[in-house]
Amino acid sequence: MIYHMCRREEWEAALRAGTYAGSSQDLADGFIHFSTAEQLPGSARKHRAGQTGLVLLVVDPQALGAALRWEPSRNGALFPHLYGNLPLSAVRAVHDLPLGADGVPILPALD
Repeated sequence: MIYHMCRREEWEAALRAGTYAGSSQDLADGFIHFSTAEQLPGSARKHRAGQTGLVLLVVDPQALGAALRWEPSRNGALFPHLYGNLPLSAVRAVHDLPLGADGVPILPALD
């Protein structure tokens, strides 16, 4: 599985629209940012600290086809990037992300 953090209202808008086009940052970058389970804690600290109202999307990468590319990013690590909209059918679970005392989102146990 791969993981994407976004604001609850962005996810709710996707549910109404039938597809997820990404967050404002994703739209600016031209792709939807994802993390692996190992990368997720660092992404939460770096990109989402202090943000409330977040959810974590658990996504099946096999459902994304050729639009999913693994590209070098932080420290040269390969991160999954989706070039195109995320089909709702690829989302396997959605978790609330409350903030911890340090302001970093508390991640759920991941499979």
